[in-house]
Order: sequence, then structure tokens, then C-alpha cells
Amino acid sequence: MKRLAILGASGHGKVVADTAECCGWESVVFFDDAWPDVQENGTWPVLGDTAALLSRLTSFDGVLVAIGNNRIRHAKLRELRSAGCQLVKLIHPSATISRYAKVGLGTVVCAGVIVNAGALIEQGVILNTGCSVDHDCKLGNAVHISPGARLAGGVFVGDESWVGIGSSVRELVVIGERVVVGAGSAVVSDISNGMTVAGVPAKELR
Repeated sequence: MKRLAILGASGHGKVVADTAECCGWESVVFFDDAWPDVQENGTWPVLGDTAALLSRLTSFDGVLVAIGNNRIRHAKLRELRSAGCQLVKLIHPSATISRYAKVGLGTVVCAGVIVNAGALIEQGVILNTGCSVDHDCKLGNAVHISPGARLAGGVFVGDESWVGIGSSVRELVVIGERVVVGAGSAVVSDISNGMTVAGVPAKELR
């Protein structure tokens, strides 16, 4: 039996668990630091907190982090890697991933996603429902591309950045680390580290 542990009993966690079952994982359970106050996530049980997961790593064939906050997800991934856990990636059967693209461990590719040739997706990335990542894009660690967002060719997105739902990014744009792109934005020029932008065209919010 293939056994998967998911850290983070969230709404996003439900999507990850459902994707895992679509990918053939037969047993899916959660761990969350809100335990014991939180003991289930939809139909899936929550068995303990991070410490409990770390004490039971040999019980599972794979581990994923399903925490929407990019910084927290990245930190938890580093903690699990240091403990020697077996990180895995999930790619929904309805996603289209070029054989010439690379997808890192800890990444979740949701239903309807398209990733084209030459794209490089690092570790712990969320490619959310129906987003597209075109040729030769590079996404850093713990990036989140929200549902319906579109990245044109050659876009770079730095570690822990978030591209909001329905946003579009012009070809060859560089988005720095820890950037937030607001929902429905059109990014047509480079964005520096730590900025929050929104609008058409996207501008910094102060």
C-alpha cells in the first residue's frame, strides 16, 4: 500500500489529498500543528503535529507540505529535508507536462495545468488549477502560481513569490523573491524583491 503524509490540513490540503488519490496513493493522512484541535480535514484524518510526523517518517512512502503560505511551506520543506524524509511530487493526471520540463520534489501540479518545454520548476512549488507555465520559464523554490494565471515564455519567478489568480505575465519578465502579484494583474515589466503589485499594468502598492 502506498502511504502519503501531508503536512498542513488546509483547504489546499484537500486539493492535494484528492490529487494524491488520483495519482494512485492508497492511504493519505494529514499532520498539522493545530492538532489536537484539528483532527480531520474533510474525509482525511489528522494524526498529529510536525513533531509527530518527524517521529513516524518510516511509516510513509512519501511526504508533501500543503501549506499555502510560501514562507512557512519553504521552512517546513527545509525541516523535513534535514530530517531525511522522502519528499515526493504530485502531478494530476489531467495536467499536461512537457517531457522536456523539469518539476522538483515537493511540488504539486493541480488539475488542468500546462507546463511547456524547457520550463524548470524548483522544489515546493504550487501550480494551481488551470494555470500555465510556458517554455523556458524558471520558478524558484516555494513559488505559488494561482488558478488560471498565465506565464509567457522565459519568465523567471524568484523564491517564495506568489502570482495571483487570473494574472498574466509578459514574456521574459523577471519577478524577484517574495513578490506578491495581485489577482487579475498584467505584469509587463520586472518586479524587484519583496514588492506587492497589482493592476493592469501591474504597479507597486504602497
